[in-house]
Amino acid sequence: MTKTDTETPTQAPVAFAGRNPDVLTCIANLSNDEVFTPPELANQMLDTLAEAWSASHDGASIWENSTVTFLDPFTKSGVFLREITKRLVDGLASEIPDLHDRVDHILTKQVYGIGITELTALLARRSLYCSKWADGEHSIAKSFDNPDGNIWFERTEHTWTGSACSYCRAGRSAFDRDDALETHAYAFIHTDDIMTRITELFGADMQFDVIIGNPPYQIAADDAGKNVVPIYDSFVRQAAALEPHLLTMVIPSRWMTGGRGLDEFRDWMLSCGHLSCLVDYPNSTELFPSVDIKSGVCYFLWESDEVDGCTVTTHRGAESVGPHDRQLDEFDVFVRDGRAVPILRRILKGSGSFLSDITSVRDPFGPNLGSNFSGYRPTKRSGDLRLVLNGSAGSSLWIEPSLVTRSADLINEWKVFLPKAGPGNSGGHVIPDVVIGKPLVGEPGAVCSATYLVFGPVMDRAAAESLASYLTTRFARFMVSLRKPSQNTTRDTYRWVPQQPWDRVWTDEELYAKYKLTKAEIAFIESMIRPMELADA
Repeated sequence: MTKTDTETPTQAPVAFAGRNPDVLTCIANLSNDEVFTPPELANQMLDTLAEAWSASHDGASIWENSTVTFLDPFTKSGVFLREITKRLVDGLASEIPDLHDRVDHILTKQVYGIGITELTALLARRSLYCSKWADGEHSIAKSFDNPDGNIWFERTEHTWTGSACSYCRAGRSAFDRDDALETHAYAFIHTDDIMTRITELFGADMQFDVIIGNPPYQIAADDAGKNVVPIYDSFVRQAAALEPHLLTMVIPSRWMTGGRGLDEFRDWMLSCGHLSCLVDYPNSTELFPSVDIKSGVCYFLWESDEVDGCTVTTHRGAESVGPHDRQLDEFDVFVRDGRAVPILRRILKGSGSFLSDITSVRDPFGPNLGSNFSGYRPTKRSGDLRLVLNGSAGSSLWIEPSLVTRSADLINEWKVFLPKAGPGNSGGHVIPDVVIGKPLVGEPGAVCSATYLVFGPVMDRAAAESLASYLTTRFARFMVSLRKPSQNTTRDTYRWVPQQPWDRVWTDEELYAKYKLTKAEIAFIESMIRPMELADA
């Protein structure tokens, strides 16, 4: 691009004054993968890190320290750097009385960013320097001798190993192209030596005291864009490798239960011993009104020194739960709502077997019977098996037995079919939640497509009906919800749902009494889980 600077001149005293509305609240998101951060959220995170800094520095204010350095390694709108600068401008007034000198010092010596695209780098410079070019005529920073200032961006290429990038798992078919489009090969994570990369970008001996930001969340693994892989975990681990004093980021909450390449990251987050604060929003629209991230979002504070426990707060609309002091690695996945923890402890202590022991794999009768399978017959031939297909309740569909390549032991047994994906908004971000779909009793000779999981085998129809009734109870679905981060379920999702004797139609009242739940615990469960009626077999 040609270096031009046509912005309206803005003097330093006005540059960081309050405006209504704030222009950074009016920018549309790039996508669900790269979400702009509202200024209100940026300031919540800054308040959190300022409290932690003060607690570890004998009450000193981070905003009154002219030597503290800040990095946003994936800046988009520049909101974090702008809000940091506004606070430093006020905090350093006594140490550097001249406003122009103070602003110049902050912008050249304290705040740094790495753009994720050429466009966002320009946008961040405009937000921070009041000019697309740091050395431009209208820039409020007067000591830069280069147009980038401290906000760096250069096009980076992926490193292909077979069909994917060896650094970020991006799909080669989606990004290996010969054009001028963005590569989305983010420089911060496309390196084996982040210390050297930072030295290359900002000079030798650069040590950042604070790293803060909102990283890209996922990246396409194929050219259709339907297969995506998480990427935010790589940014978190890379930032921690720089060993800042404080690290805070806003990321999807999907990591809390792992899966989809996140198991190792979940284990690291829960066991690292450096997370001192975690603030969780199961409904992402409370932070990002125009973006629906099914797992919700959270922000965390990581401290360089190990901490004893983590304060956890969960926000749902006007209700805030916590802060609760938690040991994050108490369970193998993170239980988001602190009110559920004493219930879970009691259930795990008093139960010997769980539904995961009788839950099938994700494609229970083999890959031939995929979710979109259409090779069925409307009329039965000798030896055919009845097929339960998504949306086929009440219909009779039939297939050849040879199509079944897995779980042959379940074919001629009684069992229960349950959709692996919950209906509608069943990812826990809107409550009360239904959590799972309606179970169907499966008779001997019936199989299902990969739309369903299978529970069984059980002794007879009565046992199958008992199991199905149990899956409709609020109690059972509440226990499912503790391990269910999104709309889909797997065998692992049912690891905390205790098995019962399959000799009756189960009710919540019986289960509440069996596990000695208090009135407050019952009220909590029923506030979280909607009633459900059993579907027809």
